[in-house]
Amino acid sequence: MKQTIKNIASLLVTCTLLAASCGCAVKSEPEPPEKDLIVVGFSQLGSESDWRIANTQSMLDALSEENGFDLLFDNAKQKQENQFLAIRNFIQQGVDYIVLAPIAETGWDSVLQEAKDAGLPVIIVDRQIQVEDESLYVSWVGSDFLKEGRTAVQWLENEISLKRMQNENIRILHIQGTDGATAQILRTHALNSAVASHPLWSIAARLQGEFTEACGYEVVRDFLETGESFNVIYSENDNMTFGAMQALDEAGLTYGPDGDIIIITFDAVHAALEECLAGNINLCVECNPMHGPRVANLIRQLEAGETPEKLVYVDETWFSYRRISETDLSERPY
Repeated sequence: MKQTIKNIASLLVTCTLLAASCGCAVKSEPEPPEKDLIVVGFSQLGSESDWRIANTQSMLDALSEENGFDLLFDNAKQKQENQFLAIRNFIQQGVDYIVLAPIAETGWDSVLQEAKDAGLPVIIVDRQIQVEDESLYVSWVGSDFLKEGRTAVQWLENEISLKRMQNENIRILHIQGTDGATAQILRTHALNSAVASHPLWSIAARLQGEFTEACGYEVVRDFLETGESFNVIYSENDNMTFGAMQALDEAGLTYGPDGDIIIITFDAVHAALEECLAGNINLCVECNPMHGPRVANLIRQLEAGETPEKLVYVDETWFSYRRISETDLSERPY
């Protein structure tokens, strides 16, 4: 009997080994199914500023695999033709959604028509676009740039009153961002309207700073060599402001609440708030770069068959040397 049991056991072992060798009888644990990710192609216009870097990081964090997304990221390096190429590549790759941070407002009709023909919803972030058919994109997420500009000039009106400068000539050095960008267009519009309504306000010069620190430095440095007078800088982003401050330092000019030049800047990144708290910048108008969570929510709405709002504005505030604290810096996410 023991021999019979031994023989049976031996036979079972032999059968198991044979089955394993042919791969047809021994079952392993099933592989877990692959996670069904939403594929998103994101064309970012570049990395020209601290704000842009924070904006990109917000998108990368929100559209992560952990959150159910597969993000294909492309940096256009400040060239619109690179964005055209990226969008066409996204179409060929069969993404589920396209997110576009456009360099300029115009020129998008043809390539976005291609995306629409392919059945791909497009979400615009930051700068707006001008297209004949607004159905070429499903929604836009960004800042109210005109409101930002109006906030800045209203603050300047009040500051001039507090400093009792109402009867003085206000000469404004206007440092503009990339020509044709929504932020540049609307912040410029707000300033132009204010100058037109104040007889003693004038534009000393308009300089093209391209939203970069290096360019901001160069154009202000060159302008200072002309000897033209001014007492306000209206700079359309923080990085250009940092460059302008370097040029002012080299020229021995004072600025900030205790200086001769009032500095107004936009974006309110952490480094700018540090300068404001230190008394080197008078006003920082916030431009919130944290668009990623809102874009993710829009995509989830579309996935659920819902119709999102066409325009989604982010919440923003402002900081002045009179209204800023260490707490504002410690709570800053970018």
